[in-house]
Amino acid sequence: MQLSLPPMPPFAETILVVFTLIAIGYGATAVRLIRPETGDGLSDFVFTIAVPLLLFRIIATASFDHGAPWALWAAYFTSVLVTWVSAHFVIRAGFGRDARSAVVAGVTAGFSNLVLLGIPFMSGVYGEGGLAILSQLVSVHMPVMMGASVILFEWALKRDGASTGTKSVVALVSGFLRQLFSNPLIIGILSGFLVRISGLELPVVADRVIASLGGIAGPLALFAMGVSLRGYGIRGQVPQAISLVMLKLMLMPAVGLGMALLLGLPELQAKVVVAAASLPAGVNCWLIANRLGTGQRLASSSMTLGTAFAAATTGVWLMIAEAVF
Repeated sequence: MQLSLPPMPPFAETILVVFTLIAIGYGATAVRLIRPETGDGLSDFVFTIAVPLLLFRIIATASFDHGAPWALWAAYFTSVLVTWVSAHFVIRAGFGRDARSAVVAGVTAGFSNLVLLGIPFMSGVYGEGGLAILSQLVSVHMPVMMGASVILFEWALKRDGASTGTKSVVALVSGFLRQLFSNPLIIGILSGFLVRISGLELPVVADRVIASLGGIAGPLALFAMGVSLRGYGIRGQVPQAISLVMLKLMLMPAVGLGMALLLGLPELQAKVVVAAASLPAGVNCWLIANRLGTGQRLASSSMTLGTAFAAATTGVWLMIAEAVF
């Protein structure tokens, strides 16, 4: 007599696949099958070519059935705001850090890894429909988070008395716009919008080439993420990092769930909001900390611990979302 195990829920399979690919990248680097710098090359390819082409194709060709995503943005970015503010006060009041570290803490707690982790994750769990909704979040996520971090860090410099000079509004805006419009993800998204507005159809050969390169973005991004995590690792400040991870993985999706219910989001949009909010922070939080010149160890430890814990917590939030919606 053979015993058969009950089938694994589709989202559980996706979580297992996603985090296994990350673990393989991490393990391959740990045992020196590949060099750590290989991860930088893979990440460059994913970030500058594969994912921008994937986003371009989604924006240009996907069907957006729910109209303007104002409620979607409101639900998600309310969860970002609440989590960011909470992280700021936890680091300032709970750990006595300065305002600049609090800005890094806010970014780290509120910045979901919507690209390298979110794209393959949403595709596996919710298919093309979920990926299209995620692309609506990604299209404004980077500008909002970059803009907020730049403005708040300028404020933090003054608050800490560390500012050697005041940047003009023109300098701040021009610097921000230069970073924004040189970002490959933004270029891919804007190009997709232009094609969509024009009504032009992609030539068959071009579409197949773009689909081929975009199609490898997901698994390669996850593998590269694992390689990168091995390089960043846990760099100390573990109590502070765990505090931020708990806010990121527990508070943020809870607020997203509450806002989705309050605003009456359609079922798939609501599930994507909760899933996106439940994802851990990615390398962008460390890059921002590095650019700001403070909080790198805090960001690195939070990113690494958060990714490990999210293998369990994200599944819990997906089950909650399935039950509620």
